[in-house]
Amino acid sequence: MSTPLPTTLRILPSITEVPRATWDALVDEAGLPFLEWTFLACLEESGSAVPERGWHPRHLTLWRGSRLVAAAPAYLKDDSNGEFVFDGPWATAAERAGLRYFPKLVITVPFTPATGRRVLVAPGEDRRAREAELYAAAQEYARAERLSGIHVLFPTEDELPVLEAQGFAVRLGVQYQWRNEGYRTLDDFLGRFHSKRRTQLRRELRAPAAQGIEVRTLAGEALADVDAETVYRLYASTVDKYPWGMRFLTPDFFARMLACFRHRCEWVEARREGRLVAGAFNLAGPNVLYGRYWGCFEEHPFLHFNVCLYHPVEQGIARGLSRFEPGHGGEHKLTRGFEPHLTYSAHLLLHPGLDRAVRGFLAHERAAVEGGLPQWRAETGFKEGA
Repeated sequence: MSTPLPTTLRILPSITEVPRATWDALVDEAGLPFLEWTFLACLEESGSAVPERGWHPRHLTLWRGSRLVAAAPAYLKDDSNGEFVFDGPWATAAERAGLRYFPKLVITVPFTPATGRRVLVAPGEDRRAREAELYAAAQEYARAERLSGIHVLFPTEDELPVLEAQGFAVRLGVQYQWRNEGYRTLDDFLGRFHSKRRTQLRRELRAPAAQGIEVRTLAGEALADVDAETVYRLYASTVDKYPWGMRFLTPDFFARMLACFRHRCEWVEARREGRLVAGAFNLAGPNVLYGRYWGCFEEHPFLHFNVCLYHPVEQGIARGLSRFEPGHGGEHKLTRGFEPHLTYSAHLLLHPGLDRAVRGFLAHERAAVEGGLPQWRAETGFKEGA
């Protein structure tokens, strides 16, 4: 039996240096939709995830001869904006100690706090072996470039053993997600709540009709009539409300997504007397819906809940989706049937002292997160045993 050829790491400054078919041949369901070539290309080619905005593509690819056997989207970062795993205190501590924290290497999807596979592996390959090779090669690269460390953001739980074996420290996070427990109708879902909470939710669900607002989802070819500039204006309307808000995405990103990635896009729109008053731009995999960008031109009570939570849940039940991830943060989701679920990141700081300090912090943080989960779950308003 012949010995397989060794693998070679190639670091690519653009996703376009790999043919789309070559990259997408590695994408399995756990990598959809955010690790598809077209999504990553839309981020780069629209001027959203580019060096001028602090994102320097350094995609990690493992080759055996001319065959791509593993890959991961990766970026050098000049700051921590758009990552949604907050390491500001670590950077501050490093600066106070006279250490350089930036640039750092992040293995992630820009602006996307959604759990998914972070290392793609070709069919027929030993997944864990290729993951280990890629992370080992990433460490060699980081040391050679004198980077402060490597950060893997929102990997799947089954990727953690390899990361830990490679010396990474795992960080826990929490997101509020809706899981389909075999519901046939929205009433089945509402039936899980205590009567007082159920009455509150039904009142919120009735609000759009009472306000003369119609909420609907557009997908597939129906998206041809959606104006990308309007989607961007709604996205910007939310970002601009907050002092810390940043317009990570450009208008061209939404235009490219609607033109080139339409089969993964969904647009939830709310209209009053035919006038668009609010909308949410979502992405969908085969069994999972991801809430992404919401905005409104008019404020109406409970409109946000209906466009961003209730309507997608009702659609998810009708389509038999397994879960709906509405995005990062938002404790209001907890009382509306979105249960707390762990998310993960993995971190390796190359300065021994800084790495030791971060690991100590993560141990305390883990205890707080694990201790809080039972209380957060109790706040959903579900009946006991439901």
